Amino acid sequence: GTYEEEERNGTIHNNDNIIIMTIAAFLLLMIFSATAVLLVHPFASTPADDDFFPPLADSSDISYFFANYDLDGLHWALTNIFARSARNPNVSKELPQELVARGGGVSYTSEYKLKHDLAQAQYLVKYLKSSKEPERAAYFESKVIPTYEKVLANIPPLDKLEKTKGLYAFTKEDLAIGIADVYNKGLFMTSADELDPSWRQHGLLNEQLNFDTIQQEWFGERQVMPTTALSDPIPGVVVIDNLLDRRTLLLIRELLLKNTWWYQTKTPLEFGKYVGSYIDDGLHDPILLKLAKELHEKLPRIMNGHYLKYMWAYKYDSEWESGINLHADEAAVNVNIWISMEGADLQEDDYGGGLVIYTARPEESWDFKTYNTNTEFVRKELLEPSNFANVTVKHEPNRCVIFDSALFHQTQKYRFKKGYENGRINLTLLFGEMKKGTSKEEL
Repeated sequence: GTYEEEERNGTIHNNDNIIIMTIAAFLLLMIFSATAVLLVHPFASTPADDDFFPPLADSSDISYFFANYDLDGLHWALTNIFARSARNPNVSKELPQELVARGGGVSYTSEYKLKHDLAQAQYLVKYLKSSKEPERAAYFESKVIPTYEKVLANIPPLDKLEKTKGLYAFTKEDLAIGIADVYNKGLFMTSADELDPSWRQHGLLNEQLNFDTIQQEWFGERQVMPTTALSDPIPGVVVIDNLLDRRTLLLIRELLLKNTWWYQTKTPLEFGKYVGSYIDDGLHDPILLKLAKELHEKLPRIMNGHYLKYMWAYKYDSEWESGINLHADEAAVNVNIWISMEGADLQEDDYGGGLVIYTARPEESWDFKTYNTNTEFVRKELLEPSNFANVTVKHEPNRCVIFDSALFHQTQKYRFKKGYENGRINLTLLFGEMKKGTSKEEL
């Protein structure tokens, strides 16, 4: 759940003239076409002005648009960048190195990642047939699925891939099979507008929630008793059950199951088995951006001065039991929502499937690499002296955990039913800049 920030020359926010051009281009698109890029399939239009857009949006680009709640502008920028990337089956260019470095490349995979992609393709065949789209179903059946199956048969057992920590580099045989045509491509991309055209007519959050009370809990102004959901409550950590309106939950879950935007694999022998999707690499449907806005509006005290910075979603291999290792995220506020299917969590003893949030934060002098790659150092220098004091939150579908993002945290062990739709899924939104070394009293 971490990433590196890079400053890029020529990004949209750095130059007043480019800002004006951006606004003008957006208005022209809206005037001349009712199906402007931001409102349709991201690969529907590929204008000639490709050089206008940077290869990747960064967190300051995202915050720039979000600060004014310019969700249309943010979606327009992210969609145009994505449409011009190598995720588009019709674009032949290299991916930005940052995407490759974090596990989203196209020349390598892992067995669990390719198994996930195969299961998703099989799921999509059933959906497309039921939706009376036989041509698209036939493409997955005749091209995508056989390719994945043949390449999977070539991947050695995990213990034979120790040098690469479980990653598998595609061979000439794999390329001849056609893996480069289908792997880590946006082969199926739908939207909330397509699945539920009326979703914008209602709020996304549960109307029964008392957000004033939630903020009082965050600041320690209201006593919270330990529960099965939240052990040892502390300021800076709140749990919200049934955060999303039921209709919203189902729609976001459907997007996360259907869209082929799961491009990241982890090194399984080092970090476990889960696939990732990111806001700057496909995960930017308008409903997700609107969710960020509604959270920001409903929690003004918690979110004060903190704008949306980043977003990701992870899906976990049900044949594994450990998720994300100990880490802290570079943000002020972390919003984690479980989108998993009801009944998928086996809820076995000692397998809570949720989050363990420690009460320790990185020291002011520590850099990103220190506290997110050297976990033994963190355990010895920070967690042991506090006797590993933590808040543990059990997994439940539609349960949200909002916490100070500087707090070290990790996934609880989990046990979920097998099957594509049953995997553990979390959606994470990051707001603002991290405050390292902050005490609970200063929150």
